[in-house]
Amino acid sequence: MLPKVLATIGLLIFGALIPVLEISPTHVFNEQWPPHARLHEVWQLATNTSLAVLCLWLVWIRGGVPLASAIGICVMGGVLFAHLVSDLYGGSLTYEGGVDLAISGLHITEIIPALAIGLFVLAAVLDRKSRIKSSAAG
Repeated sequence: MLPKVLATIGLLIFGALIPVLEISPTHVFNEQWPPHARLHEVWQLATNTSLAVLCLWLVWIRGGVPLASAIGICVMGGVLFAHLVSDLYGGSLTYEGGVDLAISGLHITEIIPALAIGLFVLAAVLDRKSRIKSSAAG
């Protein structure tokens, strides 16, 4: 059960939390963003939310914690990759005048994806250990 809960928490980060934060005047409704950039933002949110719903089905109905975790790692790894290469395209962790929250030198928008990835890895490892234990007992 713990692997399912850990994976679910990670999935809710990009499937629910991030859309709630980004369907706002700072992102989707930011009039300073070109309309095409806002279209890409909505596309990304819709895709990620759809993937999260699919992954929740995998976790809770199909018992597919490892696959759901791999998909989650891809999504949240993409966030970290975008941060890593942001100098190449003029990206930024925050919008002008936005909250610049950092803990131990890491920006919150780096910490949350890294935390989600950690949850996915832990969920997959614990799920595998549970399956090995079950097959050895059975």
